[in-house]
Amino acid sequence: MLKGRLGLEKARIPHADRHGLLWLERGELCVVDGCLHFARGADSLTPTLDQIPHQAVSMILLGPGSSVTHDALRLLARHGTLLAAVGQDGVRSYTAPPLMPDRSDVARRQAELWGAPRRRISVARHMYALRLGEILPHRDLDTLRGIEGARVKAIYRLMADKHGIEWRGRHYDRANPEAADLPNQALNHAATAVQAAAAIAVQSLAALPPLGFIHEDSGQSFVLDIADLFRDSITLQIAFTAAKQAAQSDDSVDRLVRREAAKVFRKHQVISSMMDRIKQVLRMEEHGKSQEGAADGAGDGHDA
Repeated sequence: MLKGRLGLEKARIPHADRHGLLWLERGELCVVDGCLHFARGADSLTPTLDQIPHQAVSMILLGPGSSVTHDALRLLARHGTLLAAVGQDGVRSYTAPPLMPDRSDVARRQAELWGAPRRRISVARHMYALRLGEILPHRDLDTLRGIEGARVKAIYRLMADKHGIEWRGRHYDRANPEAADLPNQALNHAATAVQAAAAIAVQSLAALPPLGFIHEDSGQSFVLDIADLFRDSITLQIAFTAAKQAAQSDDSVDRLVRREAAKVFRKHQVISSMMDRIKQVLRMEEHGKSQEGAADGAGDGHDA
């Protein structure tokens, strides 16, 4: 291996010391002289070539109109920088290869809580408390789901009335999603957008998507858990705003939802809020303190 080839001789910077996510679109992610660059406007008279500080970011979000070279993938893999292919404005998440994150604390904590039935239901109750605004005394998951389902129906009605939308109930035919009325179509598209944001948040923290605390069967169960925490405040706002616009516009409801989702995501910093919420429901602060205590205890025993 030639010295300096793709920067492979350099040490990896821990993710805790990096700067989060970097969004790129309409260009080529490539390697020039051993460094990562993003080339834009190759067909224009004034193309630009920006050097990307790949070792200083945790994850690169590659938007529409972009491509990536083989050398770029090798460089990102070597330095543990995640790469996700996402839709315009981050309202879709198509793929995010797990390029060997350098820490496993979030994943281990999630597995620890998920693997113990009593702790698992405790996390689920915490999630329901965040969604419903109160701690319910019930410890049976089916009972909690039933209570939450009844309240969601009421929230749908209230949000529809707030936006002046005629609401006939939640209906969704997986075989023919376009058969639904405008509000239901908007809800379908908004849910997809928020789930994409949740997928980015889960992947960027190296959490385990299949290990959900409320959802169980999907390979993206934890992603769905996190997305549901933002249903009332984000998903419904996006959906009913877009549904009202669709009644007065020639644009498709899908396009209107994407635009509204992008606006809301930026305004409310949804992805970073989801990352904070993941750490909250997994009680990472409590876990960190217990780890410090264990380390101190081990040190005391060794000294003795």
